[in-house]
This record gives sequence, C-alpha cells and structure tokens, in this order.
Amino acid sequence: MSSTSDAGSADEHRSGFACFVGRPNAGKSTLTNSLVGSKVAITSSKPQTTRHAIRGIVHRPDAQLIIVDTPGLHRPRTLLGQRLNDLVYETWSEVDVVGFCVPADQKVGPGDKFIAEQLAKVARRTPVLGVITKTDLATKQQVAEQLLALQQLMEFADLVPVSAVDSYQMDTLGDLLVGHLPEGPQLYPDGELTDEPEETLIAEMIREAALEGVRDELPHSLAVSIEEMNQREGRDDLVDVHAIVYVERQSQKSIVIGRKGERLREVGSQARQHIQRLLGSKIYLDLHVKVAKDWQRDPRQLRKLGF
Repeated sequence: MSSTSDAGSADEHRSGFACFVGRPNAGKSTLTNSLVGSKVAITSSKPQTTRHAIRGIVHRPDAQLIIVDTPGLHRPRTLLGQRLNDLVYETWSEVDVVGFCVPADQKVGPGDKFIAEQLAKVARRTPVLGVITKTDLATKQQVAEQLLALQQLMEFADLVPVSAVDSYQMDTLGDLLVGHLPEGPQLYPDGELTDEPEETLIAEMIREAALEGVRDELPHSLAVSIEEMNQREGRDDLVDVHAIVYVERQSQKSIVIGRKGERLREVGSQARQHIQRLLGSKIYLDLHVKVAKDWQRDPRQLRKLGF
C-alpha cells in the first residue's frame, strides 16, 4: 500500500444512502433540502406532501451522502396510502442509515410509537439516528424533554436535536450520517443534486404550489401529471410545459380553480418561478384541472399517475 496522503484520503472517502422517516409533517423534506443545499424535495404545511422517494445528493470532500426523502409513515386509508407506506419500508431495507425525525414542539404520540416499533426491526442491521427537528419552535426545556422521550422509545445509534430553519447542528447531523456510511467512491458526478427526472420535479413543484392555501381535505386528492414538455420552436430560451392537476371530485375542481380562475393563476405563477430556477430557462406553463374520480383507490388510475 502506498503511504502518500492522497491514497489515504481516497481510501477514507465514504458513500452511501440515508433516509429520514417520521410521521407526516415531521420536517423530513426541509432537512433533506437543507443538507443538499438546494430545493429537491417539496415542502408544505400539509401532511402527506411527499409521495415519491426523491433522492438528494450531498457532496463533501470526504463523502457523498445520498438522502432518500420518503413519504410520512401513517396508517393507510386508501390504496395510495398503502403504496406510499410500502415505498417507505422498501427504502428502509436499502439504505445504510436511517434518521427518525420527531418535531421538538410536539409530544411523542401514537404515530411515533408505531414507527419506532417498525424501526426496531430494522435497527438490528441498520443504524437508526434519533433526530429532533424544528428546535427553533421549541424551548430548551422542550428539547431536553424530547431527548428523554426518544430514549424511552427505542435504542438509537445517536441522538441529535437540529433546526433546518436556523441551521442549528445541521453540520453535526451530516457528520453523524456520513459516519455510518461504508467506504466507497462517488456514486454521482460532481454538481448533481438529484437523480429525479425533470418532469417529476416539475410535477411536484406544481403540486406544492397547488397545496398552499387549500382546505385540509384536499391535499390527499391532488395529483399532477406533465402531459408534454418541449422547447418552443425557434426559441432556445423558452420551454412549454403542459400539465394537468387531477382531483377526485367536481367540488374540489372548483376549489383549485378558484373564483374566475384566480386560484389556478396564482398556482401557475408560483410554480413557474420554481420551475424557471430549476431549468434556468423561461417557462410557458399551461395548467388544466381534471376530475379523476376516486383515483387514490383505483389501481388503474394510480398506475397512470405513476404510483
């Protein structure tokens, strides 16, 4: 073995996969975006925002950490809910380390206990970190109580309180995750932040915009499909995006469209800004709303919408 420092540092490079788990709205997507340093996962105050296992790539001189952002684990009431849970379990079996996220400002509840029971089975072969999120919303006393509550839930490889909002202990969290990765080379080229197809990210950005300001019963019923995406003929600075927002009932359609189309225009304008940043190009966004009756329970429609 050569003893040059170059060879030593090459040997110590780590690479591998981590995922954050927790009940809906525990701050998993915000943590992913913060560690990656760019928006790759959509965030919303509505539960069940994440529906795909989005991969965000963290590049460091000593490591490459791929974070798989998964949907929140919950007791499913629909076929879509069951498929999202299956996706979470499948991801757990493939990653090198799991971060179990519990918000600092909310008491440990039945949903957390249910996840801890499931994770205890995984912890025999995969290290699990306890991550207390949203410490910016809690007092020091609440954070201390949450640390004790988590210790009683299950055996963790490490426990860390963090806040993605004010970057509190985010470097520590990154170091702890990397510490559990195997040694290995880079898995993705420098500068690549996600391996998601652009269409998936764009559909997610439209859904994120549509989720803001809608009633609580609507988030589960919204799905977005990109029908067509092309460079405008004769214009290399303009991309035409044609998308459909699907809802389950006629009454939901009128909520998304809003009075005289006002709500849909707002959604389009908000989504367009994010998409333009993603593509680095001007966007013409053509948005329509359609009813796909009870799509969350229909295997054929779920397949069509990519679930």
